Amino acid sequence: MRSSLISRFPGFPAFQAHLDSLGMFHMDLRLERVGSALAVLGLDHPDFLSVQVAGTNGKGSTSTFLAAMLTSSGLKTGLYTSPHFVSVRERILVDGEKLPEAAWLDAAEATLRASVDRAPGLRMTYFEMLTVMAAWLFRESGCRACVFEAGLGGAHDATSALGHHLTVLTPIGLDHMAVLGPRIEDIARDKALAMRPGVPAVSADQEPRVGAVLAAVAAELGAPLSFARDVAARAGARAAHWPETPGLPGPHQADNLRLALAAFHLLAEGHGLPQAPEALDRAAREAFIPGRFQMVPAGRDLPAFVLDGAHNQPGLECLGRALASLAVRPVAVIFACLGDKDLAAMLPLVRALTDGPVLVPGLDAPGRALDPQDLAARIGGNALPVTDLAAAFARVRGTTGTVLVCGSLYLLAEAYGLRPEWLAR
Repeated sequence: MRSSLISRFPGFPAFQAHLDSLGMFHMDLRLERVGSALAVLGLDHPDFLSVQVAGTNGKGSTSTFLAAMLTSSGLKTGLYTSPHFVSVRERILVDGEKLPEAAWLDAAEATLRASVDRAPGLRMTYFEMLTVMAAWLFRESGCRACVFEAGLGGAHDATSALGHHLTVLTPIGLDHMAVLGPRIEDIARDKALAMRPGVPAVSADQEPRVGAVLAAVAAELGAPLSFARDVAARAGARAAHWPETPGLPGPHQADNLRLALAAFHLLAEGHGLPQAPEALDRAAREAFIPGRFQMVPAGRDLPAFVLDGAHNQPGLECLGRALASLAVRPVAVIFACLGDKDLAAMLPLVRALTDGPVLVPGLDAPGRALDPQDLAARIGGNALPVTDLAAAFARVRGTTGTVLVCGSLYLLAEAYGLRPEWLAR
């Protein structure tokens, strides 16, 4: 870090209390606040190479793969993802490592000076403040490239207030319908508006309705849009040396890896980055992100677990295929989800994941979580409500076989809170 500011926070707990006071789930879909703070800090068009990753499923994995490729290629790289599981410091990484608490306090002070100190009525949301802090920390850390995972949508997401050199679009499906719109076309258009005039964009394969929306928005904006398969075809012989097997398990991770490789190739072509096959292979093998088909071996009196953040219909479909490809049939499922999900599409997929019980714990997401008794009743069959995740773990203690935990990243956060050692590879 190049500078140290006198912070208004006496320590990290005081900063955490301020951040929590903003409300993790509070949304205000305007870019003026975050855009103004970034402009004051000279970060609206940062001097590092910047990539935004938007979409519905695979954003975290694609972002992690791409950041690992940039790091392996010799560029100091920042990675901004969400949500976190145990510590908010998980959201902002440099070359895969968390930054010191003191650096976070400096970033918070710089952000507040650029926002509420200049305009006392300007109160940023939780995600907006972290987005500005991430950009500031990446610059102060000397990053040459940064990857920003969008939080929700694209048109009004805080990460869209930054100037980017490439937009990456992962598979788009029904999600956050209460905010983005009820139809897949509404959601696709909002996420497509992450694209900007003259800035290249690359997309995963999409269902036809989504692909048509992306193409139409790209034409409106004048954003050169490619699909990952077409980038690979243009790369020709070079693409033949791209790694095909990711270190993260599951067939869907191969798709995420291909999208990240296509994004890296466009960056390399446009900005003169090296494209060493051995560096890309190392990144594919070593990239790690918790909660993405994470397999935890049995230990002590607990069974083996698969932890997966599948939280919508496409995610659960991918999860089902991944389990089948590895011949894993869970003996039980622990499932909880937020109330804005398409339950009619999701719950049949959940029931199909196991022949055993589906345990439905209460979820610590006030105002957003579904009541476990109501959710268990809607799942039907062998679904059983339990008080919380600790109670669900107690129910499966001593079980032989694999237990699946899925439905929400917030459920996984509670799992890592109970078992923080699972956050490591």
